[in-house]
Amino acid sequence: MKLRHILLGAGLSLAAAFIVKQYADNSYISSEKALHIVKSAFKQRGPIDGSWIYSVPEPYVINGETVPVYKTGITRSAFGELEQYEVMIHAKTGMIVEIIDSVA
Repeated sequence: MKLRHILLGAGLSLAAAFIVKQYADNSYISSEKALHIVKSAFKQRGPIDGSWIYSVPEPYVINGETVPVYKTGITRSAFGELEQYEVMIHAKTGMIVEIIDSVA
């Protein structure tokens, strides 16, 4: 075999290993998917007026355990009053971790 073929094969192998490692390390769901999950859960109880999300996962302590979460928010009107919720959603599993009722 020529040295060029060996170097080409080694280079392709390193590139493939790097791509696989990046994919395996980034096992978070997208922030858009996280917001979609939260909005779908809240839409079951009525229409939503607005929503937001911090697109970078943050550490959050729940029951003594630190988990990566996306912080999201939902605003809705109910009985003529504004309701606001802050929702923590697990960045890896997509499960809602905590819902905080904010006073408008």
